[in-house]
Amino acid sequence: MSFGVYLHVPFCRHRCDYCAFATWTDRSELADRYLAACRRQLLEAAPALAPVTSVFVGGGTPTLVDPDQLMAVLAAIPVAPGAEVTIECNPDDLDEQRARTYAAGPVTRLSIGVQSMDADVLATLGREHDPANVRRAVAAAQAAELSVNVDLVYGAAGETLDQWDATLTEVLALAPDHISAYALTVEPGTPLAADPARHPDDDTQADQYQLATARLGAAGYEWYEISNWAKPGHECRHNHLYWSGGEYLAVGCAAHGHLGGRRYWNHRTPERYIAAIEEGRSPESGAEELSRDEQRVEGLQLAIRTRQGVPAAEVSPQVLADLDGLIEEEGDRVVLTERGRFLANEVAIRLE
Repeated sequence: MSFGVYLHVPFCRHRCDYCAFATWTDRSELADRYLAACRRQLLEAAPALAPVTSVFVGGGTPTLVDPDQLMAVLAAIPVAPGAEVTIECNPDDLDEQRARTYAAGPVTRLSIGVQSMDADVLATLGREHDPANVRRAVAAAQAAELSVNVDLVYGAAGETLDQWDATLTEVLALAPDHISAYALTVEPGTPLAADPARHPDDDTQADQYQLATARLGAAGYEWYEISNWAKPGHECRHNHLYWSGGEYLAVGCAAHGHLGGRRYWNHRTPERYIAAIEEGRSPESGAEELSRDEQRVEGLQLAIRTRQGVPAAEVSPQVLADLDGLIEEEGDRVVLTERGRFLANEVAIRLE
């Protein structure tokens, strides 16, 4: 049985213009206490945890904190044999020494935030890393025999199809095991949201997604979810846990968890999270329980985004007819067509 842990590291050197995550650029002095609090939470939770099959350390920028201290936190997790343990990485921070430290711990996989290999596109996104460091970071991870994912974002204002194609070419030359390519979205309260001139164009993004589908498929990467492609055997197990409605523990501020049909989230700020743990209180800030029907609908809406789709018995003949061309039957499953992948959100809301 699959069971996961999500560990949130909220510290950043710089906040990207499109980011709406719970991250801070002015709290680095809290890092030691924060990691100690995360370790304490895990040690207290460990006796009740099922063997953990996947761990994802996200942020924020996990590579900003001391790698030995982070490994000490991960050592408190009772991982199952062969567990997948992923850390998100900034390419400017990842060198051979840090990669070796991760590999000597329980880490098996690194997810490198590349977004683009074009300096002009990165500037439009408010990113500050050097594209040249992406090559160094991927090489360091591969030398440490860690599986590598590269995160990309398409649809920045002014990004041409040729620029996106060049990014894909450079990334494919690095031969990562997994590639995630996300359409740029405008999140309320971000600098991007406040600047309509930089908002993405739907038609351009559709062309860019189509190009990514063709290029990645031709290079041997199998599509398994709207925004994710992998070499055979390298699909992200932690992603599958989310998409299948699996259970996972939330560790750290603003982290979300799912246990026993109950979805919950921790205090948003690192100060409140640290205080709760140090005082022996629960770090939870809120929770909700979904009804059985709500869980069923949410499960369908997540599953339709994947290559496996949803059971055909769950889709009425009327919906199948209404969405002709966007979904199709494959044996006893209903899956998105390539055109349907462009309109996955619209398809998902029809599955009730």
